[in-house]
Amino acid sequence: MTELAPLALPDPITARFIDTGTGLTQHVLEAGDRNRPLLMLMHGFPEIAYSWRRVMPALAEAGYWVVAPDLRGGGRTTGWTNAYDTDLRPFSMLRLVRDNIALMRALGRGRADAMVGHDFGSPLTAWTALVRPDISGPVMLMSSPFSGAPAIAEREDAIHRDLLALSRPRKHYQWYYSERPANRDMVDAPQGLHAFLRAYYHMKSADWAGNAPFELGGWTAPEIAQMPTYYIMDAGETMAETVAHEMPGADEIAANRWLPEADLAVYAGEFGRTGFQGGLNWYRARLDAELERDHSVFHGSQIQVPVRFVAGKQDWGWAQFPGALDALATRATADYRGTGLIDGAGHWVQQEQPEAVAAEILEFCKTV
Repeated sequence: MTELAPLALPDPITARFIDTGTGLTQHVLEAGDRNRPLLMLMHGFPEIAYSWRRVMPALAEAGYWVVAPDLRGGGRTTGWTNAYDTDLRPFSMLRLVRDNIALMRALGRGRADAMVGHDFGSPLTAWTALVRPDISGPVMLMSSPFSGAPAIAEREDAIHRDLLALSRPRKHYQWYYSERPANRDMVDAPQGLHAFLRAYYHMKSADWAGNAPFELGGWTAPEIAQMPTYYIMDAGETMAETVAHEMPGADEIAANRWLPEADLAVYAGEFGRTGFQGGLNWYRARLDAELERDHSVFHGSQIQVPVRFVAGKQDWGWAQFPGALDALATRATADYRGTGLIDGAGHWVQQEQPEAVAAEILEFCKTV
């Protein structure tokens, strides 16, 4: 393994590498006493375990052993391929749950006392609780509501075709992420990787005035085309071109306290080294019909452990799939503990409002 410079982490967070026995050498951030209850934090895309840096100290101080891994496909974890032409099964939810089980065992624990997942870490956390409730304590899902396992019956989703047929042709970002050019579009962004990430994080945060989510009327092209272009893109643009339109000015960047330039440089350095394809393969696996058939055997089953959902009030993530939040509360869970929307936060809720997120996690853990 190439020697990497240590990440600049706030006290008391430390980093180490763990051989999980699955072919992964997993890079984890941790804080707190290893004899205390284990609280695991799952990151999303395009993020890494570093995204939890502002929340972990408060959780450790409250008496938890907090562990945030770089998940398969990102950060400093190794043992995965960043190729486009690859077997997608290691990036399927059931295999990613296997990664979680292996990590728990490598940590010397048979279960996590609680788990929190943000963005793509949210469905991973939900699937872990769904298929292995014996190794999962209560779970908090953030930004991406889990509506349950896919249906067994075969259904054609014409949304991509319908979006392209609009008078202003559009495309869904997840379909774009599944295409071969997406990784290079972002790694080799015309404005540079650092500037691309600045615009991307800005546009999906509460700092961007265009984020005022509301419940959509249904899964139809005209309805979802009301969302910002980072979700429903103009058909002829890349993601780098999409967010470049909303690049913040120098004064706004200098005033940013939740993602200063030094912190953004960590992300740019990590994704500049690994590329984005590992994370993009999660989206590709989700859209793979054969893998969805494998997951459909769990259709109709419910998460039995307590579940709470939290998101930024200015985050379109909770609204992007119409009906998903209602499905989480009424069908996908047996013990739903409510929804919390944090004002002043967009999609990067644990970075934009870390104190509020830490308080939500601690209150949830205390009540369950």
